[in-house]
Amino acid sequence: MRHFLTTEDWSRGELQALLDRARALKAGASSNALAGKSIALVFFNPSLRTRSSFDIGATQLGGHAIVLDAKGATWPMEFADGAVMDGDEEEHVREAARVLSRYVDLIAIRCFPKFQNWTEEKKDPLISAFAAHATVPVINMETIVHPCQELALMLALQEKMGNVRGKEFLLTWVPHPRPLNTAVANSAILIASKFGMNVRMLIPDEVYRLDDRYMGAAERYCAEAGSRFTVTTDVEAAYSGADAVYAKSWGALPFYGKWEGEAPYRAKGRDFMITPDKMAMTNNGVVSHCLPMRRNVKIADAVVDSPAFLGIEEAENRLHVQKAMMEALALQGGH
Repeated sequence: MRHFLTTEDWSRGELQALLDRARALKAGASSNALAGKSIALVFFNPSLRTRSSFDIGATQLGGHAIVLDAKGATWPMEFADGAVMDGDEEEHVREAARVLSRYVDLIAIRCFPKFQNWTEEKKDPLISAFAAHATVPVINMETIVHPCQELALMLALQEKMGNVRGKEFLLTWVPHPRPLNTAVANSAILIASKFGMNVRMLIPDEVYRLDDRYMGAAERYCAEAGSRFTVTTDVEAAYSGADAVYAKSWGALPFYGKWEGEAPYRAKGRDFMITPDKMAMTNNGVVSHCLPMRRNVKIADAVVDSPAFLGIEEAENRLHVQKAMMEALALQGGH
């Protein structure tokens, strides 16, 4: 039985097969892969696109989705092994995962880090516990990576460019009033490098380098593909000749959970918003964002409202790639 926790666990060929199936579903192909089946969508954090697209996608596949608000509508949950549960948590994931597995055919989890201890939280403890104890496939709806977003982005890029191998992909840090999760940034460099793009990462300061696991994976994938992975603080060098620009803000890991020390480094990126002048340096490049997005903070209106912006297509593709992925997991067997 396979889970969909990170694209690191899936080969490029397997991911391309999902993208090809998603393209067919988007073009009107039908599937009843979830007929008579159900999926539990467990949200520890808020959502608009993820919740809507999974719920609708399950229905379009003939199945039923039950949405569980784990921040209020279910019992507070413990996931650490050996925990003495004398605090707020009423239920352990060992029981929750096994009981849900008796009810449903797929379990999907959305759970952001708590921004307290990166050494522990980078192990993705909650969804890892669900995967360990569930007897049905578990899907990552965003934890410390966002694999569904990766597929939606790659489908949008392939729709626009065709074969992306050798194209120049820029992940740029952009301003935001507060530090955010690194999940989408991690995922952006994973998928771009796995598909053979030359990956550039633009950051205001070296403290914004991502976790070594994802930096190392991107370097390895690029080496395997004969492409390049580079990190720079030079805006002009980063944008020059880029074919695709991806915007994301994230917090600096050296200040994880103690964000007050990050302020002077974050100030270095005050002018990192994506503007028409920056896009003019690209190779008629496209630009996207995972959404939600703060206009005129991360990306200027003139860019968002231009034909170069792929954010809406990427968001629509969440529906199609998730249908392809749910279909693949449901057809592998289980209940």
